Amino acid sequence: MNPQATLRLLPQGLRVPLRPDQTLLEATIAAGAALPSACRNGSCRACMARVLEGTVRHRIAWPGLLAEELAQGWVLPCVAVAQGDVVLLQGPSPFALPGAAA
Repeated sequence: MNPQATLRLLPQGLRVPLRPDQTLLEATIAAGAALPSACRNGSCRACMARVLEGTVRHRIAWPGLLAEELAQGWVLPCVAVAQGDVVLLQGPSPFALPGAAA
């Protein structure tokens, strides 16, 4: 990943620098504008967000998302690492339930 990569968080429009080793959630915390979060291990879904541009990978093999949510671009920023510049839309609501994501 480019060390100059950035995360753009929508709808706020905030731009956050990304280090290769930090999760998207860690990057927002470092910038003083954290996403909602609770467990920070990929199971509670409080930080759920949608990747609009760019690519991320999850640090864990099976994050707490349904297969169709993953296919639609939903990620869990607490365990997601960017593979370059990323545009992220803050999720539907904290603690979204399976199947409730639009």
